[in-house]
Amino acid sequence: MNRAISWFATNSVAANLLLLLIVTGGILTMPRIRQEVFPEISIDVITVVIPYPGAAPVEVEEAICIRVEEQLNGIDGIDRIHSTAREGVGQVFVELETTADSRRTLDEIKARVDAIDTFPEEAERPIIQQLVVRQSVLSVAIAGDADEGTLKKLGQRVRDDISAIPGITNVDLTLARPYEIAIEVSEEQLQRHGLSFSQVADAVRRASIDLPGGSIKSDSGEILLRTKGQAYTGKEFEALVLLSERDGTRLTLGDVAHVVDGFEESDTSARFDAEPAVLVKVYRVGQQSALELAAAVRNYVENMRDSVPDGIKLII
Repeated sequence: MNRAISWFATNSVAANLLLLLIVTGGILTMPRIRQEVFPEISIDVITVVIPYPGAAPVEVEEAICIRVEEQLNGIDGIDRIHSTAREGVGQVFVELETTADSRRTLDEIKARVDAIDTFPEEAERPIIQQLVVRQSVLSVAIAGDADEGTLKKLGQRVRDDISAIPGITNVDLTLARPYEIAIEVSEEQLQRHGLSFSQVADAVRRASIDLPGGSIKSDSGEILLRTKGQAYTGKEFEALVLLSERDGTRLTLGDVAHVVDGFEESDTSARFDAEPAVLVKVYRVGQQSALELAAAVRNYVENMRDSVPDGIKLII
């Protein structure tokens, strides 16, 4: 090493040429360097999530977690299986071996779980997916003195607008509760009309549905028939008919129940600068540049600030 340093010290031309070569190589390589907020991490974990509404953790463990674990034992490529039972949901985490084919293992896990026919009737369909760690480039907070519905609608608008920007492909709206329509049935009204809770549930299930009605063929073409009865709002659910009498009178869901058109109950809430808020997160995908995505979102927010309602702010 000392010899090389001494040689370059006495041969300034060679040293300058080497320096020029290093600088030129760096300049040519810079555009090819992927810019990340945080290095991407590949996690070989597959999750199986099965909602079981209203069940206690002990029930979830016995009816969901244990059955899934027993079904997945023996699959090639699995290193470890562990599960978590919480109120209303069971989660099973499958850690794969480093040499395992994650796609093939995922398909086999889906087939094994779908083959389980002993889940409780109240359990919902399993959600099976490979765990992916995503790093957000930046987030846009929509905050202000407004009701939850207004903030969520504006958050959806901002999410859709940012998704439409060329080069941006992965945007999520977070901290916004899902919409939910709750039907609170009055026991007094049920007894008054001689109905049971299951009858009301069956009537709602039958009435709130879209059904294909076949087709009518004619010389001028074919007409497809379809009945549209799916209810989406609280008022539409209130108008669902439970009973029809011979004299033409009808008993609707609104006569025996209180329909609440709102949001899913949650133990969490979001605030930004002490005001209610929702968050729009922008993620980098593949070879996308984090700096270019951030610049595009910042430009959008600057142009959007003047068009939001009074009292609501868009903050990066």
